[in-house]
Formats: sequence, structure tokens, C-alpha cells
Amino acid sequence: MGRSLVIIITPLILLQIITSYVFFDRSWNTVTRRLASGLAGDIAFVIAGTTERHESNYQEWLLTQARGQFDLRLSLVEGETLPTPDKNYEGLVQLHLAQALQERVGRPFSINWNHTKRDLLIAVQLDKGVLHIEAPHERLFNDTTYIFLIWMVGSSLVLFTVAMLFMRGQVRPIRRLAEAVDGFGKGHDISSFKPEGSTEVRQAAAAFERMRDRILRQIQQRTEMLAGVSHDLRTPLTRMKLELAMIKPGPEVDALRTDVTEMERMVEGYLAFARGDDAEAVVPTDLANLVQEVVDAALREGGIIDFHCEGPVTVPIRPIAFHRAVANLIANAKRYGDNVWVTLGHRTYGIEILVDDDGPGIPTTLREEVFRPFYRIETSRNPETGGIGLGLAIARDAIRRHGGDIVLEDSPHGGLRARLRLPL
Repeated sequence: MGRSLVIIITPLILLQIITSYVFFDRSWNTVTRRLASGLAGDIAFVIAGTTERHESNYQEWLLTQARGQFDLRLSLVEGETLPTPDKNYEGLVQLHLAQALQERVGRPFSINWNHTKRDLLIAVQLDKGVLHIEAPHERLFNDTTYIFLIWMVGSSLVLFTVAMLFMRGQVRPIRRLAEAVDGFGKGHDISSFKPEGSTEVRQAAAAFERMRDRILRQIQQRTEMLAGVSHDLRTPLTRMKLELAMIKPGPEVDALRTDVTEMERMVEGYLAFARGDDAEAVVPTDLANLVQEVVDAALREGGIIDFHCEGPVTVPIRPIAFHRAVANLIANAKRYGDNVWVTLGHRTYGIEILVDDDGPGIPTTLREEVFRPFYRIETSRNPETGGIGLGLAIARDAIRRHGGDIVLEDSPHGGLRARLRLPL
């Protein structure tokens, strides 16, 4: 919207600057010069009348006519001498009037621009005294100048307001489309979204709706396929467990039973990663209670965990997916550290959950690699006690579906810190 307004307003401002320059340089300058010349001509006419004919009656008649016809109030002070006039004229009007008086009158003069609020005073040195002329300021100023400025500024404000309202109406559908795309990415219900706005925006919205429908169909097909795969894989595993239960116990049978249990756990992990959490609805959830449940479950399995919540936090999330993500982070920290610290609180950008441990940590160069599915760090973490390499991948995938992210950092406790960020 800002760029669009600049595109609209910049030519308007340039046009006004050029128009103002042309007007003041040409029209206003010419009009002011002619007004000053007219005033100087009237004064020169009166002076010529008073100097050429010395009859008192004629001079009184001339001063009266000057007041009535020229709107000039004149008074002659005989014997007065005009002091040295100030030649520093400020402004275009003063300069034009001074030049006109020099050309038309040709006598020493002075100008008092602030004689009264309404009038200026011009004093001209004559042979027998000083002629004082009071002239209204309107003789030198044209109302067209102010009318032009008012119309120019007023029309600019009107055009700017219309442009702003128009652009706001054009930008609003784009913002709604962006909100719908962001909401769909976070799993929110956007069934109320309708294409609106200009033709191009409606085309983009229609393309988004078609993309949304294709993604939903693919998710549904994947869910149905994974349900079938889950059933097909669990059926033989269940038969194997039943057959092992009927066989006489022994070292070989115990080893085989352990392998079947490990295989079942791996299958569940693969399916959990592939299935994702698309079918789960987004509901307002108290994160403090959710994280506390995860911590309590981890404590029942053993370990030392310190949980600190900075205040009540309620956000719309997928509870099961978020629960699994936090549980994977805590399980990962507990597996490789003796002590675990969990912190939940508000930040300027949203919600933050910190999971710290005092374990061996992860090298900086590998902190992105560990989020790859099935990736394990055998050099820094014991592969005998590790999982199948899906815990962090599942956790980051779940949080990114909420619009957040998980990053790994150095912990102040000497181990690894998992920083979970969730925007509001």
C-alpha cells in the first residue's frame, strides 16, 4: 500500500511543484509587477498635478479625487525633508514597487510597509515638502494567488484521501488472502475465505483455493494409505507376538521378542512421522498445563527435571502434536543429560519454550543435520541408547505446522538448549 501511494502521489507532487513554479515565476510575478506599476502611475499622476498647478483649490480637488478614484489618502507636509531612505527591500512585491516608483515618479521616496495593518505609507520628496500617500495593501496583492494556493492544496488533500481509500480497498483483499494462506499453513479453518478484490487478486485467490483443495485431497489419500499400511504391518507383528508368547521361554526367544518389540516401536515411529498431524483440529490450549503433563510423565519414567512457567499461556494449537513435540525434546534432553530444565514464557515475538540439559551437546556444524529424518550422530551420542533418528524431525515438523520453529543452541548449563518459538 505504501509503494502504491508513493506511485500515485509522487507525480501529483511533481505536477504541483512545476505548476507552482510556473505560476509564481510567470503569472504572479507579472501580476505583481503590473499592480505595482499601476500604483506608482497613480502616485506619479497626483504628483504631476500638484507640481504643475499651484492653485490651492485645484490641489484640494486633486487630493479628494485621488481618495475617491484611486483609494489613496494623500497629505502634503510643506517644509519637511525626507530622511535617507532604506534601500533594503525584502520580497518580490517590495522590489517591484520600488522599481516602479523609481521609473514613474523619479523622486526620492521611502516605503513603510507596516504603517497600519491595512495600509502601507509611501513618502515622496517634493520641492516644497513631503507628500505622504497611504495606500491599501490590496492595491499590491491579488486574491487569485491565495485562491490558487487553497485550491491546489485542497484538491491535493482530496485526491490523496481518495487514493488512500481506493488503495486500502485494493490492498484489503490481498491481506485477507495472505491471512488465509498463513492460516491454512497453520492448520486453521479457512472455509469462510472468499475471493474478492480486483481481477488479478481474485485470480490469485482462486488459484490458492484450487491448491488448497489439491493439498487436502493428497492429505486424505495419504492418511487412508497410511491407515492401510499401519494395519498391514501391525497384523503380522501381532501374530509374531502371539506365537512368541506360546513358545517356551529361552535366550533365543527372549532375543527374538526384543527384536519384535523394537520393530513395533520403529514402525510406530515411521508412521507417526509420515502421518503428521493434519487431521487434528486446532483448539485453544493452556500450554502451562500441557507442558506440565509432559514433565510429569517424564518424571514418572525417572530423571531430574525442573519446570518453570512465567505465567498463564493460552494459544490455539493442535494439542496432541504439540504434546508430542515437547515430549520428544524433553526425552532427547533426558536421554543424554542427567538434569533437564524446562522454561515456558511470553516473549516479544510470541511464546518460547526452552529445554536445557547438561549432556555432551551437539557440535554447531551438525545442529541442522540432526533434524533430518533418520539422522543420528554416532560420534557424539551413544547409538546404543539413541532412538531411530525421528524425534527431533517429528518435533520440528509439528512446530513448523504451527508457524513456529525449533533451533538448537549452547545451554548455559553446559549441554544443549532446544529453543521452541511459537508466534502468536
